[in-house]
Amino acid sequence: MNQRILSRWVVTSLTLAIAFTPCAAYAAGGKTTGGRKEAKQTSKATRQDQNLGIETKIQTTVEGSPRSTETGSLTPANSNWDPPACWYEPAYTPKGIEATVKAIRQIGFLGVGDFVGGVFDSYFKEGHPYKNYNLDKQGEGQFWAAAVDEKRKDEPEAKACDRLPFWVPKGTTPKEPLAVSPKVLAEYAYGQIPVPDTEITMAPEGETKVNLPTWVWLDKAKFKKISATASLPGTGLSATTTAEPVSLKLDPGTSDAETYPASGECPIEKGRIGAPRAKGTPADTAPPCGVRYLRSSADGSYELGATITWRVTWTSTSEPGGELPAGEFGATQDVVVREIQSVNR
Repeated sequence: MNQRILSRWVVTSLTLAIAFTPCAAYAAGGKTTGGRKEAKQTSKATRQDQNLGIETKIQTTVEGSPRSTETGSLTPANSNWDPPACWYEPAYTPKGIEATVKAIRQIGFLGVGDFVGGVFDSYFKEGHPYKNYNLDKQGEGQFWAAAVDEKRKDEPEAKACDRLPFWVPKGTTPKEPLAVSPKVLAEYAYGQIPVPDTEITMAPEGETKVNLPTWVWLDKAKFKKISATASLPGTGLSATTTAEPVSLKLDPGTSDAETYPASGECPIEKGRIGAPRAKGTPADTAPPCGVRYLRSSADGSYELGATITWRVTWTSTSEPGGELPAGEFGATQDVVVREIQSVNR
């Protein structure tokens, strides 16, 4: 039987079985010291119930973690690309897979254990395709299994890793596009980079006048390179993904507005986006970064969107690395726009 068909066939029963099966892997943990953050994964990857998946062994370390307690994850600017929702990595030794199947057989609920254990014995023990769990190859390789990013487990992409554990000899790279590799680790690290909240400063703040420029800038201390290194212990595989802020995109929240510059894209210059409005600056002076509203917000307000674009690259010791899709992270801020009141004498 095709293993993908077999995998889907045992979904319902294995959902119950896995709940009682000891996990053979672990999730990473760590601490923060001196601006270097070795963090417990915020995006824990876990076993899939339909194919004997595992909790990932990937560990992530963050450099240049933002000072702000408010952080988020990058959204790829390319809507056709996302970090992997699942992948395959070394998981079970022959003895480990044998012990796992035996543990499943111990489940007595409605005969589920014997049924599912029998299915897996057919696959791992009786030559379809493996014989006797590959016990004669102990120490010569491992069964690779699927791990799923916990925060994306309900997405369709998480179901892409639907193979049952498959044997990979030691020192061999499996011919599987989603098998863990430096590139896969780099893409996984993309989703682990904590970027700071986009808190813009405005002048005037919160409320402005029709046809008068509102200056916008950001604290330069918040915007620096942030790197996340993902590694898989025992394999020698690791990759570092680095995000560097490059610009701020303003969205006034209405078509009745103009931005400075006209593109709405404020570049980072000398570590700062935009510039504070100095005291004594005439109210109608155009800012290097900002917005001018042409119509009042009446009894409401406009949502001024501010989105930082981050350039993302990756490196590793075994592959040349390169560019990953640019990432974005932003927020909105309410702006009340009033009519300029004239005084008649």
